[in-house]
Amino acid sequence: MLELRPTCEHCNKALPPSSAAAMICSFECTFCRDCVELLHNVCPNCGGGFTPRPVRPAHDWKPGVSLGRYPATTKVTHQSVDLAAHAALVTAVAAVAPEQR
Repeated sequence: MLELRPTCEHCNKALPPSSAAAMICSFECTFCRDCVELLHNVCPNCGGGFTPRPVRPAHDWKPGVSLGRYPATTKVTHQSVDLAAHAALVTAVAAVAPEQR
């Protein structure tokens, strides 16, 4: 079950559960679209690419399967990315498509 982390790990921008600006990698590292662009679609934690984070339904369209039953985490994971160090990672994976990293 996705945690639906509440903020961007780099800039700490609020990313509520319904946010269309939230992007995640396969390890659920969470960044806003602006930071994903700044990071050149390379996760600073694992080197993978990002995809839009799904939105958990706020309404019980099916009984017991909603944000009310499975709430988003409130734990903030904020650690600004060292952009100079990240540039080396971007260079190393630049020729590899995100789905192949």
